[in-house]
Amino acid sequence: MAIPQLTDDERIEALASLPGWIMHTGKDAIYRDFEFHDFSEAFAFMTRVALLAEKFDHHPEWSNVYNKVHITLTTHDADGLSQRDVKMAKAIDKIA
Repeated sequence: MAIPQLTDDERIEALASLPGWIMHTGKDAIYRDFEFHDFSEAFAFMTRVALLAEKFDHHPEWSNVYNKVHITLTTHDADGLSQRDVKMAKAIDKIA
């Protein structure tokens, strides 16, 4: 069963409820950059997000450089942004 993409109204509502998350230009996705004190804090954050991603069966696209973590969320099964991304973003924000 396909996962539905968010409607335009749902996207507006979702972004309003996700401070710091931004619509990706040229890709149906949202992203956020996180900055930590040092590499150890950034890596610990990524480890917690990885465990959450396994639990949700929804895995982010991400990168890490020293104390910075960039996370992009999109639902490949929906070919774009879905409620799964909103739920994951809110859960990530609680960890951060």
